[in-house]
Amino acid sequence: MPVFIFLSGHCFSQSLMDTAKVDSEAYFKKPKIEKRASVKSFILPAVLITYGATTLGHNALHTLNVSTKNELVEDHPNFHTKVDNYLQYSPALAVYALNAFGVKGKNNFRDRTAIYALSTLISAAIVLPLKSITKEQRPDLSGYNSFPSGHTTTAFAAACFLQHEYKDVSPWYGIAGYAAATATGVLRMYNDRHWLGDVVAGAGFGILSTKLAYLIYPAIKKKIFKDKVSKTVCLPYIQSKGAGLALLYTFTK
Repeated sequence: MPVFIFLSGHCFSQSLMDTAKVDSEAYFKKPKIEKRASVKSFILPAVLITYGATTLGHNALHTLNVSTKNELVEDHPNFHTKVDNYLQYSPALAVYALNAFGVKGKNNFRDRTAIYALSTLISAAIVLPLKSITKEQRPDLSGYNSFPSGHTTTAFAAACFLQHEYKDVSPWYGIAGYAAATATGVLRMYNDRHWLGDVVAGAGFGILSTKLAYLIYPAIKKKIFKDKVSKTVCLPYIQSKGAGLALLYTFTK
């Protein structure tokens, strides 16, 4: 609700007041709210998840899982690295690093942190029960919690987070994030910890988790955070019959 206080040495017409009002409304106009995620944006994660789930059966895709594992082991029998344990978080860390260096993203610290935390909760709520339900044995025979890949889920959730925060700045940030996430999934297979289907499904669940977080968070923010913002601006005006200043004060919720 704007409040107008006009300071001038001359009288001015109603048209001048209308002009000042239009200027003030433009100044205090709320930023556009991002459009709701379209159904199309969920097609990719749905395809990835469907593919991964299909590999759980005794079919051609399951056979591809086995043949891919055998080829990787044959080409790199002694391969082992812990890089994937850290690489999975790199896209999310990049969001905070970029902001620290002055490259502003879409949301402020509070909102982006809440969104990322919500994405993490959603992915955990999906992945952990599925590991217990599916009981798929790992390629290295170390356990029965292979599907889906948790590392890959975390990595792709973080990559989608980076993409959303910086897609209006440059698409290359998102590309770099997804490259790191893909590398994480590949390393999980090279380490003989996951099948191809586990990694593909993990990518789908990661992307899905972050997209859901961005979709849900505005409603949560409205309930939890009740921001009140006040602004004051001084607008000069000049007309043929006089000149002066328009002092405007507004407060919004």
